[in-house]
Amino acid sequence: MTLAPTDTDEGQRTLDLDRAHVFHSWSAQGALKPMAIAGGLGSTVWDADGNRYLDFASQLVNVNIGHQHPRVIAGIKAQADLLTTVAPAHANLARGEAAGRILARAGGEFSKVFFTNGGADANENAIRLARLVTGRDKVLSMYRSYHGNTGAAISATGDWRRVPNEYSRGHVHFFGPFAYRSEFWSQSVEQETERALHSLERVIQAEGAASIAAILIETIPGTAGVLVPPPGYLTGVRALADKYKIVLIFDEVMAGFGRTGDWFAFQNAGVNPDGIVPDLITFAKGVNSGYVPAGGVILPPWIAEEFDERVFPGGLTYSGHPLAMASIVAALDAMSDEGILENATTIGRDVLGPGLRALAEKHEVIGEVRGVGVFWALDLVEDRDTRQPLGPSAIGAIKAGLLQRGMLPFSADNRIHVVPPCVITRDEAERGLAILDEALDSL
Repeated sequence: MTLAPTDTDEGQRTLDLDRAHVFHSWSAQGALKPMAIAGGLGSTVWDADGNRYLDFASQLVNVNIGHQHPRVIAGIKAQADLLTTVAPAHANLARGEAAGRILARAGGEFSKVFFTNGGADANENAIRLARLVTGRDKVLSMYRSYHGNTGAAISATGDWRRVPNEYSRGHVHFFGPFAYRSEFWSQSVEQETERALHSLERVIQAEGAASIAAILIETIPGTAGVLVPPPGYLTGVRALADKYKIVLIFDEVMAGFGRTGDWFAFQNAGVNPDGIVPDLITFAKGVNSGYVPAGGVILPPWIAEEFDERVFPGGLTYSGHPLAMASIVAALDAMSDEGILENATTIGRDVLGPGLRALAEKHEVIGEVRGVGVFWALDLVEDRDTRQPLGPSAIGAIKAGLLQRGMLPFSADNRIHVVPPCVITRDEAERGLAILDEALDSL
């Protein structure tokens, strides 16, 4: 596949139309100066002027299979020639094939998939399912989390975006483990796990266990900082959910489908050494790398069978849209056939992990390196002793330096996240590390 020709006039027209007519998310509109992306291929994108960038953001941590993968494009085209849309009440081959492939990767504990249009409404419907099967109302989720921008999903979210949007009822938040910035005055990782679990159980007891429908957690909180759970934490949460008969939901929207080098983050031995399994899994993003909007909830038999005779009061016009389903089938087949998960594991273990830790040895501004696979974050600090987060102006300077040197970065708060596509090559990963090194040097 060849790169698209550059066209400066088209780039300016793109920007003019955007600023005239497009209302952007999570932004004050007046000062926006978006980059006009003209094309992409693999781990690279380029603008209309021909400037090329390593996409170390994977857009929004979703282009796991890389840009313009030919098998996914071919799958979408073939489905478009056959049937472009169908009502969700009808059976459709692409939908069934997609569900079968997802379940094969989730494991034998699961039996059905409810398809949504993305991650937010996946979490929305997981919450709905938990409330329906338990007859309870409350949902517990972490302060350091992001679950989407619809009613219950944004209320379940823990970060600042929740505050102006708290219209949904029954949401309670708790602090999860984060040893580097402990809320529990912990002196060790083991102590952090113990105290975080104790705190969660006290929240359950104080809220009234009989009122709690679900505990909703990102298996690895992503936007909050790639917070890989310490050993024993997920096992402890599973035990609490069982003890108090609470549905355990793992949000794998960002962490799933290759990001950790596994189909799901909870299948990663380093993340979940005891191999515990949630009751519900939500997914989106990497399932088809965002080529067509898609997400869903993976259900076990005991929840799915609740609705054999009882109507499930939920649905979406585009649930299981044929073009999205065809892109899922093609993406998952390509990821299996081409060893893309194995590549993510290898790049993380042999290149990104060691390379980022080497950068931390060199640059005092890096307080901590966290991650697995192609899912990493650099926690940047003013001072390593105090762990004072690096300020916005310095983060802005680093981002500008990365763009100047040909990297499209993902940043959040005081962090630079290193989240390239799962198809990234060793040479590209090493080039990305060199760009990070140069940008931090210039700071």
